[in-house]
Amino acid sequence: MTKLFKNILYLSEASVAQGPSIARAVSIAENNQADLTVIDVIPVITVGIGTLPVGHTFDELQTAMVSDRRKKLEFLVEPYMERISIQLDVLMGKTYIEVIHAILRNKYDLLIKPAENPNFIERMFGSDDMQLLRNCPCPVWLTRSEKQSDYERILAAVDVNPDIPDATEQNLNRQILELSSSLAISKFTALDIVHVWEAPFEMKVRSWSDNPREAGMAYVEGERSRHENAINRLGKQLKDQIGPEAYGHLSPEFHLRRGAPSTAIPQTVRQLQADLVVMGTVARTGIAGWLIGNTAEAILEQLQCSVLAVKPLGFVSPVKLSE
Repeated sequence: MTKLFKNILYLSEASVAQGPSIARAVSIAENNQADLTVIDVIPVITVGIGTLPVGHTFDELQTAMVSDRRKKLEFLVEPYMERISIQLDVLMGKTYIEVIHAILRNKYDLLIKPAENPNFIERMFGSDDMQLLRNCPCPVWLTRSEKQSDYERILAAVDVNPDIPDATEQNLNRQILELSSSLAISKFTALDIVHVWEAPFEMKVRSWSDNPREAGMAYVEGERSRHENAINRLGKQLKDQIGPEAYGHLSPEFHLRRGAPSTAIPQTVRQLQADLVVMGTVARTGIAGWLIGNTAEAILEQLQCSVLAVKPLGFVSPVKLSE
């Protein structure tokens, strides 16, 4: 497996079963020979919480909470301590803000966290999950609480401009394919690559033509062909990127789907029964405070599987260390 990460952060999520998630984090750290830190975040106790037992202070209660969470972290990682060195820490404050502060301070290059699974209908990710997806400067891997720690099918969602792909798009696709192919090869997992295309001017072309049906069909076929050529070029780039032997072993399947990405990608995930989706989050680069794109957020709201979300190169988190 290509060594993609050097410094991995795992965020504990006590509301769900974490066994498969921590096992995956340890495995990824081992495969990459990366450092692994496991943390939890607790709220800061304020004076307004109520009456304390006689003889105790708020500081003592806060210290006791930190100690309790640290013991739980020690129990979580205890099975792996002989295999790998794991650092532990308990932070205080608002969860997603403290996590991003830690990433900025310590230059973590991957965040792994079990999804909150708040039990909403057709929604797996909770509020902290979505905040991290929006604001975290490094890739975010939100894991579902599966019984098994390995995936059987990985889906990489790419967005390809058939005309002139810009640098941000190219970099994002490179990251998505590098991560998904490396994971698939290392775990002998099937890899599917999906690109969704649209024919936005079909009705306009039909309305301008003396033969609406033929004109519309010709326009749609032209659009499909352009996008097919673009994804074929992307496949060639992947082959060049990982080498012909690895590409032949991987044998990725390419899927060209027509429709809106916000509906076509979740439908494809369900049809293929993918365990992990690797996707980019569309954000303006270099602009602090520009959050996850509407399309990406609409996709994430519908997924019921694990997600590895990547930011464009140059993304600037709106969360600052000074906060």
